[in-house]
Amino acid sequence: MLHPSYTDLMKVVNSEVEPGETPVVNSRYSIVMATAKRARQIISGDEPLVEGKGKKPLSIAVDELYTGKIKVLGDDENE
Repeated sequence: MLHPSYTDLMKVVNSEVEPGETPVVNSRYSIVMATAKRARQIISGDEPLVEGKGKKPLSIAVDELYTGKIKVLGDDENE
């Protein structure tokens, strides 16, 4: 099991959303897709943004998201 939990990750990702606005992430599926995409980038050769020695790419991606090193963009934002 990965730590932090899905709900903790969703809180971090949506922390910058103003009250009344639509959250960037509405489901666990969105978190899974975002972390999987970043893990594939790390596997392809991108440098991890957090200390990741001995960790698997997915764990590194989760840590990056949780610490705010990467952001999940909404549908209306450019990638």
